[in-house]
Amino acid sequence: MRILPLLLTLAVAAFGGVEVAKIWSDQEIKASETGEFLRFSLYKLEGNQTGATLLVVGGVHGDEPGGYFAPAILASHYTIKKGAVWVTPNLNAESIVRSRRGIYGDMNRKFFKIAEKDRDFDMVREIKKIALDPQVDLILNLHDGHGFYRERWESTIFNPRAWGQTLVIDQKTLADVKFGNMDEIAKRVTDNMGASLKEEHHFFRVKNTETRYKDEEMQKSLTYFAVTNLKPAFGQETSKNIDALALKVEYHLRSIEEFMKVMDIEYERDFELNAKDIQAVLDDAGRLKINDKISLELTELRNIMRYVPLRGDNQDRFVFNHPLGAMKQTDDRYDIFIGNKRVSSFYPQFFGDDCKLGAIAVAIDGESRNAAIGDTIAIEKNFNIAPIDGVRVNVIGFSAKGSQNESNITLAKKDMTARFSEDVRGSTYRVEFYRGGEFCGMINAKFIK
Repeated sequence: MRILPLLLTLAVAAFGGVEVAKIWSDQEIKASETGEFLRFSLYKLEGNQTGATLLVVGGVHGDEPGGYFAPAILASHYTIKKGAVWVTPNLNAESIVRSRRGIYGDMNRKFFKIAEKDRDFDMVREIKKIALDPQVDLILNLHDGHGFYRERWESTIFNPRAWGQTLVIDQKTLADVKFGNMDEIAKRVTDNMGASLKEEHHFFRVKNTETRYKDEEMQKSLTYFAVTNLKPAFGQETSKNIDALALKVEYHLRSIEEFMKVMDIEYERDFELNAKDIQAVLDDAGRLKINDKISLELTELRNIMRYVPLRGDNQDRFVFNHPLGAMKQTDDRYDIFIGNKRVSSFYPQFFGDDCKLGAIAVAIDGESRNAAIGDTIAIEKNFNIAPIDGVRVNVIGFSAKGSQNESNITLAKKDMTARFSEDVRGSTYRVEFYRGGEFCGMINAKFIK
């Protein structure tokens, strides 16, 4: 399987069609790109056998986390064996980090007409191009909706105007189009999901908005844009009234898997589809690399990191291996997000960036080894960084009286001040290297006992 995340740079002044910044296995963001927009990404998961292509779009609304954490897991934890699945987990990335439906208005009401001066113009234009790609056979637009849909009024939560726990179609069929029997497909998917529901009232139903005749607002949506261009499309809605994010994500993933079965797309995933395993995946925030000199585990990172060595020239590169990784720069700090969850705030200290280091000699529990910038070294008892000519070693969390260079000192966990650790457990510490006014990089010293 090939995974090709195509990272779309959404800086208006320089935008000229789809700009593929680089083929990465990770999500890269530059500080200079975060002043107005955060990019969205397109992951192409392609099997070794040809077949149908499913496009999954998440994050149109930034306050519907089930609708973007589910496709993020799809992009990073599934392997496609036959066919292809294209995933955009974070279409409205700016609204996701602010946990708002749409900071520039409702993006899902801009697919019929949108002004060029609209802040969402480039995102809408580019996802339209992706949706209309000849390879795409079927489109899912993921959401979390209010209440629980019922054909008859039962209460303010259970009623025909609710959107939660539905597969939404704009019309029953598209003539002479592959997968054009949308009503039949939606009923098959909802019926097959029945056995997996955690509560009896969580059942899914098909909601046909009959958009052309009855719903002017839905005529502005992504799915109706697709349908009017002969692309079968479905809105997929879990309920906002389900509190547990893991359960909403599970329902989204089960529905996506049912669509893949309909399309004869073969797949594997690296976790079990249950609340416990899904929660473990959700809890894993992944890693962040900065300027190829800093590498941090985000899952248990402290919520404030001070004196983070950066360039400060708006060219700092933040590379996440989580599809929903994002950085927002403010006047005095860099906020680090996974989806709508702020992981940490970095308060920077600025240095030159020209210093480069090769292998770093380090004694770990009495054994001599080499480490590279960005590595995490696992320590049971102690470690000692060998001196490097002209380079100052700064171990954050340790202070050597009378010396600014902390090389050639054997350090155990008892020598460290826990409140200066990277992680909340007090087990991992930054070891930084400097040459004059230049920052050369850092390694992570992790005590495992």
